[in-house]
Amino acid sequence: MTVKLVNLGLPKTGTTTLAHALDKAGWTVADHKVRRIHTREVGLGGTFIGRQLYNGYFETGDPFVHLDPIYDALTEISVLNGDTSVWPQCDYAMLKAMRMARPDMLFVATWRPAADTSDSMRRWNNMGTDRLPNGNIPGLPRGYGGSDAERIRWIDGHYDMLRDLFGDDPRYLELPVGADNARDLLSAHLGIDLPWWGRLNVNDTPDGMEGAA
Repeated sequence: MTVKLVNLGLPKTGTTTLAHALDKAGWTVADHKVRRIHTREVGLGGTFIGRQLYNGYFETGDPFVHLDPIYDALTEISVLNGDTSVWPQCDYAMLKAMRMARPDMLFVATWRPAADTSDSMRRWNNMGTDRLPNGNIPGLPRGYGGSDAERIRWIDGHYDMLRDLFGDDPRYLELPVGADNARDLLSAHLGIDLPWWGRLNVNDTPDGMEGAA
């Protein structure tokens, strides 16, 4: 087994939905952490996917060396937990290393409108009010990200960077998870049938709207 898909989308853009859809299609999926049920390797289970990507990159130049035997897809690769702030999808050197290590690998970037994503971040476990402003994230230095305006600028900048980097590369798909044809777009990109598509890990809001993770 080798990693054949990486999601470069930001948190609260449908990453959990993507993971569930791929799992239902029979793929082994990593969402945020290496699950202990997926490996018996000492010291690997329970660790963050983003950390293992950087371990592989700095040890060998191949970000996937520790994850290849386990996973088909990586759907949430960032970490923002206490003092740990790891964002491979925002790091040009990491993205270049991924592409060089796996020339045939597919990429997807789950996407929602920046204002909706920012609002979901604000309401999700103090992400927008505390963790982002204290996270020291690529494109969002410590002290920024506490307002919608700052988060929206950062979110838009991230996807602009990906568009500039990948251009019309057919291996890359920006996936609008809320679109009516999102399932068809992803299915065509991967060349597989997707038996499930929906919304998971949502935030309930006073007006009844939801924000997907």
